[in-house]
Amino acid sequence: MPIRATQRPTQRQIAAQVGVSVTTVSRILNPEETNPERWASSETVEAIQHAAAALGYRRNALAVSLRTSRSQTIGVLMPYMGEYVLASIYEGIDEAAREHGMMAINAATLDEPALRAERTYSMLDHLVDGMIFADAHLDEHFLDELADQGIPFTLVHRSHERFVSVSSDEIAAGRMAAQHLISLGRTRLAVVTSKPFMSTASGRVQGFTQAAMEAGLPKPLVIDSGYDVQGGRDAGFIMLSHPPYPDGIFTIHDLAALGVMSVLRQHGMTIPDDAAVIGFYDTPMALATDLTSIGTCLHHMGRRSFELLLDRLGGKEIQSEVYPVTLTVRRSTDSSRPIGSDTPTSMNGV
Repeated sequence: MPIRATQRPTQRQIAAQVGVSVTTVSRILNPEETNPERWASSETVEAIQHAAAALGYRRNALAVSLRTSRSQTIGVLMPYMGEYVLASIYEGIDEAAREHGMMAINAATLDEPALRAERTYSMLDHLVDGMIFADAHLDEHFLDELADQGIPFTLVHRSHERFVSVSSDEIAAGRMAAQHLISLGRTRLAVVTSKPFMSTASGRVQGFTQAAMEAGLPKPLVIDSGYDVQGGRDAGFIMLSHPPYPDGIFTIHDLAALGVMSVLRQHGMTIPDDAAVIGFYDTPMALATDLTSIGTCLHHMGRRSFELLLDRLGGKEIQSEVYPVTLTVRRSTDSSRPIGSDTPTSMNGV
């Protein structure tokens, strides 16, 4: 025999129990009401609140959203789940949302345009107030379509010149990596990147290449193989198939750096003597493996992307924000560093 769900308590039940009108109960239990005593005596307010707690009353969010045209919910789309960088960004978004009494709903798009559109419109159909995209593509017009429809959104991590975003200084990061390698006397440079539709990839490659050529070095080897461990391993094999091998390598993710180093070591190369390696994001793995890495404030970027969206929902003008990057030198580029050293050596890109 099917079990019937218990009917949720209503304001009408509370009103009947206390002996007041439903309007009074609604005013007292309004979460935005800071002075409920203006609607009833303190004794009545206490009785209503006590009855609501005893009955297990919770406001009906759907009813509120239909009445106010606001659901107090935002949608967040990311390319993947369970990865340190994106998880750190989402934690910042979620933290800021909770502080404002809102909910952030997260979904993955796998960087597939069709899935991004499907997930976006599904969230909009569920009445989210706005969207945050961490998976923006430089080469598509989906965001233009949303903007034309008047849908409020911000970007985080990846940027796009036509839309408000919160991102790190990618070009400065690339320049910083190249300049560090050049300062060590490295002349055969390579950069391991990912898909060109990612602003994070294109910006870092641009800065790295600019700094190398300004120093009179040949254009760096650019390998597009992905930003995970396997992508780094694939890049390592490509490097070893084209001698002379690079002696200074920058990867756009710490995971890719670990993959590169594993292949080089398997082929008898020593790091950093034969090849100095730099990663990006300065994840806990970088510290654990003594990897020199460039970091940025992921958690705060997530918070700001929400705060800017909230400003937009409030009718305020908002602008993109770009955050500085930090280079932390460890043993993957400087063997003289103490094991476990974690002292930043540069706070801003050049």
